[in-house]
Amino acid sequence: MAACSVCKTLRSSIGPRGMDKMMVSPDGDVTITNDGATILDQMMVENQVAKLLVELSKSQDDEIGDGTTGVVVMAGSLLQQAKVLLDRGLHPRRIAEGFEQACEVACAHLESISDVVDWSEDRLDTLVETAMTTLSSKIINRCHRQMAEIAVEAVMAVADLERKDVNLDLIKLQGKTGGHLEDTRLIHGVVIDKDMSHPQMAKEVRDARMAILTCPFEPPKPKTKHKIEIDSVEKYKQLQQQEQQYFHDMIKQVKDSGANLVICQWGFDDEANHLLLQSQLPAVRWVGGVELELIAIATGGRIVPRFSELTEDKLGRAGLVKEIAFGTTKDRMIVISDCVKSKTCTVLVRAGNTMMVDEAVRSIHDATCVVRNLIRDNRIVYGGGSAEIACSLKVFEQADEMVGLEQYAVRAFADALVDVPLALAENSGLDPVLTVSAVQAQQQADSNPYLGVDCMSRGTNDMKAQKVFETLKGKQQQLLLATQVVKMILKIDDVIKPSQYE
Repeated sequence: MAACSVCKTLRSSIGPRGMDKMMVSPDGDVTITNDGATILDQMMVENQVAKLLVELSKSQDDEIGDGTTGVVVMAGSLLQQAKVLLDRGLHPRRIAEGFEQACEVACAHLESISDVVDWSEDRLDTLVETAMTTLSSKIINRCHRQMAEIAVEAVMAVADLERKDVNLDLIKLQGKTGGHLEDTRLIHGVVIDKDMSHPQMAKEVRDARMAILTCPFEPPKPKTKHKIEIDSVEKYKQLQQQEQQYFHDMIKQVKDSGANLVICQWGFDDEANHLLLQSQLPAVRWVGGVELELIAIATGGRIVPRFSELTEDKLGRAGLVKEIAFGTTKDRMIVISDCVKSKTCTVLVRAGNTMMVDEAVRSIHDATCVVRNLIRDNRIVYGGGSAEIACSLKVFEQADEMVGLEQYAVRAFADALVDVPLALAENSGLDPVLTVSAVQAQQQADSNPYLGVDCMSRGTNDMKAQKVFETLKGKQQQLLLATQVVKMILKIDDVIKPSQYE
């Protein structure tokens, strides 16, 4: 019952007409989203069995990146069906075995009704349409084609098409408040949320040769405790000259390597900053470790831990490094573009407030995950509940051929499959029972597994004509994960907590 209550919370968020949830943290931070993984991650779930559904959603997010709401709704439907069977006296083990058999039938039928899409670098329509299906249920659906095209272009920029693999770590999602969603753009390179260390430094560096450093612009500190007594002006001047000499030597080593820009992981004081300005050597400080790695990958440079190791062959190269400002605020960012090795890219997300920016970043992440899955496995099924209804009818056929108590569990699995299109119809303002029963009858009469719920009222319930695509891998993973978690919950007959001693 605890697990079912969690599923009911997410049920109203599924589909293109699903509702959003407002999550308020103990600190008062507000998050508005309909992403299942985000909602469950921020919910204060205390029941131990309900926490399994939180892990379920996280597993779907880690493996597929999308479908996190659907997998929890599916698990909740299976649990409700299992509760009815338990009340009738069926043993949990027999129910679990029946669910397992039905899941195998459903996954096999999904493969049989799937379509293989032929995409190439000059024909990316299917990838865009699949990403649009994912984004249609998000807050940013008013410009979902633009976002889908950005997601596809970003994935194709970093994809290894020979191995059919995509490293999503090379795609950085950078959000910035201000502007409109339509201002979101893809930059082939790296964007870092920093500015030049001195306001008088050059704001634009062409043909940049970057020294990427993890060593600070300051004199070395001894590892042991020390104390210096200065009792005269001469000693103070001598110390000051020696410290300046350190700075001059460091800057000379950078200049001798041929660098005309410094990217440093650490900060440096005003004196070092002033000397860098005098030497006409622009610098960016306090750059994070992950961003340093992306810069090194994009520019073909090496991260240097000591000034003495800095040589010309370790410099990163880019066509343009530019500091850009946003509106009338003091917000500035560094854009590194025209890189030698542009195997990295950044999606600069713009929106009116922080909540919209965060939700747009989550949505584009889901879209990039879906495109990656389609590159790995180019088979698709059709959305709108059509795949679930087709699998439900197939599982019912299989149950009619079975003998034994497992057939009741198999039929219950078929009923649970129909709960997803029922939720889609309900969230779209349609009569759920009439709509889904009509689609079931039409699928059986026409033998067309592509008929689903017309959530957007486009006049046809043929999801192939509407181009509502979902990846086969993601849909199969939903069924497998939901079945595994329900089997685990069914096999639990007691919850034992350690005794509390005062």
